[in-house]
Amino acid sequence: MSLAIISTISVIAILYIFAGLKIITEYQRGVKFTLGKFTGQMQPGLRFVAPIFQAYQKVDIRVKAVDVPEQDCITKDNVSVNVNAVLYYKIRDSTKAIIEVENFMYAVSQLAQTTMRDVVGEVDLDGLLTKREEISKRIKTIVDRASDPWGIEVVSVELKHIELPNDMKRTLAKQAEAEREKRAVIVKAEGERIAADNLAAAAKILGTAPGALHLRTLATLNDLSSDQSNTVVLALPLELLNAFGGKR
Repeated sequence: MSLAIISTISVIAILYIFAGLKIITEYQRGVKFTLGKFTGQMQPGLRFVAPIFQAYQKVDIRVKAVDVPEQDCITKDNVSVNVNAVLYYKIRDSTKAIIEVENFMYAVSQLAQTTMRDVVGEVDLDGLLTKREEISKRIKTIVDRASDPWGIEVVSVELKHIELPNDMKRTLAKQAEAEREKRAVIVKAEGERIAADNLAAAAKILGTAPGALHLRTLATLNDLSSDQSNTVVLALPLELLNAFGGKR
């Protein structure tokens, strides 16, 4: 065999080896196929994939955020609302994520949309507005259970925004205003009751203590005399006038 042929074969072999060298980063995993058959998972580092005979796919195992598009949902009490959310997930098993589902990112997004519509449809409007954390946890549980065969772990789901119709916003504003007025009336009535109790207690003390009412009258007159613009009108008890009338 001539030297030229040997050199050519050596160059081809070197190029073949260099063409098969692949780098897997720390946050990735590689899924290797040999002649179309799964033959193993590639860990981070420098790895060799034989060209022509083998192929591989990289999978990012970091936490990913999926923006769930705004969905037109109908609550249990037949109120139409627009709801959007964000879903965080990560790949737990890269082999399943490649083999068991065609496009795991698209699949997770679609699963989150349908689940969100179903869960919102099971609660009324008040529950949707006041129990957002519980609803988010329920969506997470359902999506996590459904995506488990794909090797995907759902980290969390958060409802970002709930858009209400304009007429419903006005209705809720009226309801909130009525609630504030009700609390104001209750507080005012409670204050009047406390004031009445205090006045009753004061009247009882003044009525039982000798001379207390007279001293209170003198104190009131003293307060009025500090302002020269006040006109003092003395009210005499009828018993006193009857007493004068009897002496005649």
